[in-house]
Amino acid sequence: MTAGEAAAKSAAAGRVEVRDAVGNLLADGDSVALVKDLKVKGAGQTLKRGVVIRSIRLTGDDQEIDCRYEGIKGLVLRAEFVRKL
Repeated sequence: MTAGEAAAKSAAAGRVEVRDAVGNLLADGDSVALVKDLKVKGAGQTLKRGVVIRSIRLTGDDQEIDCRYEGIKGLVLRAEFVRKL
């Protein structure tokens, strides 16, 4: 099955494919690591490259993932800045 066929199949099923910075498919509950330092708006801190975020949740948008990190509630990250572990 090619990538185009897989994308068409998931679109037909009503699901959105979320891919990380290197192209790996993400799913609910996965652990990811940041590939770049990110400033968190409103929290006054910076998440450093390599920080591991556990138990992500997909939002229905193909580029956003919802996650938790100590001291930051409601953290939403772009999939292009994470790598699946």
